[in-house]
Amino acid sequence: PLGLFDPLGFLSRGPDAYRRYQEIEIKHGRLSMAACLGVIVTEAGLRFPGYLSYSQDVSFASVPGTLDGAYFGIPIAGWCEIVALIAALDIAVFKQDPSLPAGDVVQDLPIEWVRYDDPEVKAFKLNAERNNGRAAMLGILGMISHTALGQDALFPIVSK
Repeated sequence: PLGLFDPLGFLSRGPDAYRRYQEIEIKHGRLSMAACLGVIVTEAGLRFPGYLSYSQDVSFASVPGTLDGAYFGIPIAGWCEIVALIAALDIAVFKQDPSLPAGDVVQDLPIEWVRYDDPEVKAFKLNAERNNGRAAMLGILGMISHTALGQDALFPIVSK
């Protein structure tokens, strides 16, 4: 909607670099949308049943619903498992095929994936996803910043 805006000259770095930037933007946007939803859900008090760590006697319900509580409440082995799972999914399951459009990572997996035949509708939906991803990246950054400043992640005006 704003037209071409490239103050850092990313387009001049060539089509391969620009394609990689598109893939990374979409990927980070999707992760940020999931992170924002995760903050909203945990702050609402919804938790999985069971234990996060049997050996350290940490249940999902015992982890605080705040962003800093979740970060410091999960054992380091749990964070290693999360990073390993995301890396394995990124490398093996949802890898980007260069012959497909940026962000199309489902390929031939048996997953219900919406495909749009109309190019105008497809372009609108992809732009909406990218804009929502951009908003989510700024949103999760704001939530992290508010938490670091000692405020509530969702409602920073209301002091803790």
